[in-house]
Formats: sequence, structure tokens, C-alpha cells
Amino acid sequence: MLKMKKSAAASGTLRVLAGLLGYPDAQLRRYLPEMREILRRESALSDSRVAELHTLIDALANSDGLDTEANYVALFDRGRATSLHLFEHVHGDSRDRGPAMIDLGQTYAQAGLFLEPGELPDYLPAVLEFVSTQPPCEARAFLGEMAHIFNAIFSALQQRESHYASVLGALLELAGETAQAVKVAVEPPLDESWIEPPVFDGCSTKGQSKPGQSQPIHIVRRGDIRQGAAS
Repeated sequence: MLKMKKSAAASGTLRVLAGLLGYPDAQLRRYLPEMREILRRESALSDSRVAELHTLIDALANSDGLDTEANYVALFDRGRATSLHLFEHVHGDSRDRGPAMIDLGQTYAQAGLFLEPGELPDYLPAVLEFVSTQPPCEARAFLGEMAHIFNAIFSALQQRESHYASVLGALLELAGETAQAVKVAVEPPLDESWIEPPVFDGCSTKGQSKPGQSQPIHIVRRGDIRQGAAS
């Protein structure tokens, strides 16, 4: 998480939402009663949304720790639709992702916030920690700019019948937006998404057929492989 030099007023609910989206290890689970109390005290969300968040908190508190952690990894780390790295939804694997990371990291630094080692700037819990330091109007506007991403993740989590959808619904509520289902793209199996493109594509027909003949290299985009597999 981000290390903060100062705290913004009325930031507790955003910090709770950031915490609920974090890796549910034993340390996080110890803070669940405090998170529940902050949601009650600030009353920043509707009663129905708070009730949904309490259901998630109950599930995290009462489930086996190892199962909870394994389910978290399967949900958020094994597919793009539910990824908590926001630029995955905006830039994918394009070269624009790097500069966007740098810009966001500089925004944090200017606000006096610093990422933990190994944490990426577009990780949603880190983004929410930053937003929690901003004045209410700026925080609401910042969340509003990301509403389309929140809706996409919300829809993917709802499709998986996950209690975590309540956190994205809460973010949309804080942004002044309405959580609504959007079409979720069908993802290929995990093994297929990591497939390496063929380099020589077979020496007998497209490769080196005679000694001394130059060997062509065929570079295939991952998307082309998926299309070929579907045809």
C-alpha cells in the first residue's frame, strides 16, 4: 500500500474499500472489525451497499484463510476482466502503458505518497489510497473518470457471483454513478493467453529447406493466434 504523510478528512470509507480489495492475508483479516466500524461511522454509502459490504466482510472473516487467499488469486490474478490493475483495462499490452504508469507515479509523489516496493501505480487499492487523500470534490471527480473501468470490473465480478462486486458498486456510488452491467468479453483459457507465437513455423514448408538458405522469422501477434484458433 501507499505510505501516507498526511490524511485527508472523510477518507475512511475509501481506505476501507482499498483494504477490502487487498490480498486477504491474516493481517488484513485482523482489521475487518475496524473496517466495519468505519463504514458505520462515516455513513458515506447507502444502507443497501453497506449491507453488501458487510456480507463480504463476513465471508472474509469466517472462511478458511488459505481458501480465501487462493480464491482471491484465482479471481483477480488469472484473467484480464477482473484485473485490479486499471491500465490493463485501458492500455492492455500497448506501449502507452509504461508512460501512463510513470505519470501516475509522479502524481503520487507530488502528493507526498510513495508506493511499496514492487507495487504498480495502477493497482486499484493504491489508487484508492491516493484518492482518499484528496478533497471531496476532487476525489469524486477522480473516481468519476474511472467509472467506466469500475463498471467493467463490477460486471465481471457479478458474472462470477463474487461478493467483491459490492466494492466496485460502492466506488461507483461514491463517484455519483450507477452500477450497471456491461458486456464482458469472453477470455481465452489461461494457458492459451500465455501461448508463445511460432517463430520458424516448421522448416519443411516455410523455414530453411536447403543448406545455406536464409531462415525467415514469422512474427505473429497474440491476437492473431486467438483468431486463428477460433476459425
